[in-house]
Amino acid sequence: DQIQIKMVFETLTSLVDEKSIARISIIRPQVHNALNMELIREMRQALREMEGLRALVLTGEGKTFCAGGDLKWMEEMTKQEVTVRMKDAEELALMLSELNNVPFPVIGRINGPAYGGGLGLISCCDIAIGVESATFSLSEVTLGLIPATISPYVVKRLGESNARRMMLNARRFSAREVLELGLLHKVVPDDKLDDAVEEEVKAVMRCAPEAVSASKELIAAVEGRPPEEVLGETIERLARTWETESCRQGIAAFLEKRKPPWISEKK
Repeated sequence: DQIQIKMVFETLTSLVDEKSIARISIIRPQVHNALNMELIREMRQALREMEGLRALVLTGEGKTFCAGGDLKWMEEMTKQEVTVRMKDAEELALMLSELNNVPFPVIGRINGPAYGGGLGLISCCDIAIGVESATFSLSEVTLGLIPATISPYVVKRLGESNARRMMLNARRFSAREVLELGLLHKVVPDDKLDDAVEEEVKAVMRCAPEAVSASKELIAAVEGRPPEEVLGETIERLARTWETESCRQGIAAFLEKRKPPWISEKK
């Protein structure tokens, strides 16, 4: 597809094609795509530029998805005043929150190993597809650190029991193991990764963007709450959905045996 928008930062590239599919690639392969403050700030800037998208594919350049925090950045933090450390931690926490809450699906193209903060990025993806050769570890405790800012997303993704298993001993897990733990949704041979990701993109493109965004909000609203507590809220959300243009167009297209307007004729 022809690229409509291309932003090249120091640490990542951000591209949006003519079908409104965005692709962010971390481009720090020399340090295994480790997170530093420059990358965190550029990721936040790239996410702020993304409006009206159908989906975002997140990946890393080279053989590693993301090796977690850059150790040189972390070493520098040990020498700073607590106010500086708090500010950097806040930037990381906000980046994860913003990635987690974008109003369109985030598809993780997990092209290789992921450690520490890399698992935080994966846990913020709505769909995560990984290669068979990848390994995974929450390695912070081996460095005297804790996986603090990523913990809300990792614990929600893995569940408390599996989070304890991964966080407390920094053991390395295979792609098949983390598939069973729920970190990944699908594991494929290394040479089939792009095909598997494009299958997910094509599936998203069949769906009404307005309804996808509303469904993502719905999941966040009801998760962890008893059905009785959200009964009235879900009734209201459905009633309001019935009055949307997407709903009217989608039902009409089905009854008239034609494609709805959000399905592109382009291949």
